[in-house]
Amino acid sequence: MPTPNKAASVAELKDAFQSSNAAVLTEYRGLTVAQLKTLRRSLGENAQYAVVKNTLTKIAANEAGITALDDHFNGPTAVAFVTGDPVESAKALRDFAKENPNLIIKAGVLDGKALSADDIKKLADLESREVLLSKLAGAFKGKQSQAAQLFQALPSKLVRTVDALRAKQAEQGGAE
Repeated sequence: MPTPNKAASVAELKDAFQSSNAAVLTEYRGLTVAQLKTLRRSLGENAQYAVVKNTLTKIAANEAGITALDDHFNGPTAVAFVTGDPVESAKALRDFAKENPNLIIKAGVLDGKALSADDIKKLADLESREVLLSKLAGAFKGKQSQAAQLFQALPSKLVRTVDALRAKQAEQGGAE
């Protein structure tokens, strides 16, 4: 029979899995409290980094419908629950892991799909959502500018052709 504290922990973790669009499992063995505090700050407001108990977290993940992480609940585990842009959080974790080799990215889940540690590193290499959207908007604007120039060129070309035709007719009419 689970204790009320454990049941509350499982419910809280289940809610965290369901309310986040990504979760990244890490091993934090060898990191100091100060380093963990720095990591939490680097993740920003869009992610919550929590040191968790493997058994309770595995139960909560399963209850939330996430079974792909079951093999990774061993050793000292912490989870980054991402509610904002997963790319920014993946970058923060990757950068922190470069500076602190004791942080090991184990695996993760993004919108219900399992991610390996390599997948998370590839995600970190992507540009942020805002940058990608601004590039897309710039591309659309560029295409609209090209279309506008094309539509403006057609009437002016027509005018030049008509003027050249008039000049040619006037030239031929004056020669006769």
